[in-house]
Amino acid sequence: MRLDKLLANMGYGSRKEVKQLLKKGAVQVNSEPVKDAALHVDPVKDEVTILGEQVVYKEFIYLMLNKPQGVISATEDDRDRTVIDLLIGEHRHFEPFPVGRLDKDTEGLLLITNDGKLAHELLSPKKEVPKTYYAHINGRVDETDIEKFAAGLTLDDGYFTKPGQLRVLQSGETSEIELTITEGKFHQVKRMFEAVGKRVVYLKRLSMGPLELDSALHLGEYRELTEEEVAMLRNEKG
Repeated sequence: MRLDKLLANMGYGSRKEVKQLLKKGAVQVNSEPVKDAALHVDPVKDEVTILGEQVVYKEFIYLMLNKPQGVISATEDDRDRTVIDLLIGEHRHFEPFPVGRLDKDTEGLLLITNDGKLAHELLSPKKEVPKTYYAHINGRVDETDIEKFAAGLTLDDGYFTKPGQLRVLQSGETSEIELTITEGKFHQVKRMFEAVGKRVVYLKRLSMGPLELDSALHLGEYRELTEEEVAMLRNEKG
């Protein structure tokens, strides 16, 4: 990889700005000053520093976001704030995207990455990656609903869902539930409850496969996944 491309990809400026750094002697490769922007380096084996700071090469980034309401799961939008707008420039320059989507009024776990292969595998219907949601339901959710969800439900467009695992945390005029499904149809959780005559009034995703929402993340906050979390996701999609 060209040295100027490596530095630009790692967020040290545009190609033009990187060349200025090179001219000033700010860049070293394996402890030797380098001014040639076209020099080819191995980002894994060669040690590259700028003003003494080591450049840590990353091809992919994996971010866990606690998505707030009012933000859409998209990379750009003319009207609404997107989940990418919540990222700092250091992460945004990797051009990441949300893996799947959460509705505008839904909170919780959203994976953001630039690893297209992993994203495709996690979203593939064949993989049946489980996703768990916490919700407030307008209406009393009972054992009958649990059985209906376990058998699969017919949605408003005639689609018959795969079985869902419904757990009632509190039953009343407003019920609290957890639901695990292995699909990601448009508004699926809301439509499944509509199919049994009830309405979702609050929805939050708690997990996706083995990845669980970090309870330390406030709404709108995010962090990079640990190596262990990335490894778990790769095992999930495999």
